Amino acid sequence: MPKFYKFEYAILNEKKEIVDSSDGGEPLSFVEGDGTMIGGLENALLGRAVGDEFSVFLEPAEAYGLHHRRLIKTLSKDMIHTDAEEIKVGMVFQVGSGKESEVVKVIAVEDDGIVVDGNHPLAGISFHFDIHVIEVREVSE
Repeated sequence: MPKFYKFEYAILNEKKEIVDSSDGGEPLSFVEGDGTMIGGLENALLGRAVGDEFSVFLEPAEAYGLHHRRLIKTLSKDMIHTDAEEIKVGMVFQVGSGKESEVVKVIAVEDDGIVVDGNHPLAGISFHFDIHVIEVREVSE
């Protein structure tokens, strides 16, 4: 039976400075195998017990994936169902439909089209987590 995990965390940069944490906020939680936690972090927590404290370093492939150049595309302005003049760098929208749809971020607006990036915003980044497990239990309804 899957387990429910709740943990406090700190994310540190290369200089060991905290860039995000649950301190003063909500701890993170997930149900084992539900797909809501990045894979490397879920794997690091499996089998842990309440009170465990540990650090884990995740390479991009274990977190939000590698940054893929093939996910950066130039779209013709006439492919966008809005006034092309309203499109600005930083906008996020969905292109395509059904299983072929993807969420993209506008990274440039050029004369010949709109350059979009379909990578996750955190793709290509490594993470260093300090973890303190505060709850582990069997999943309940």
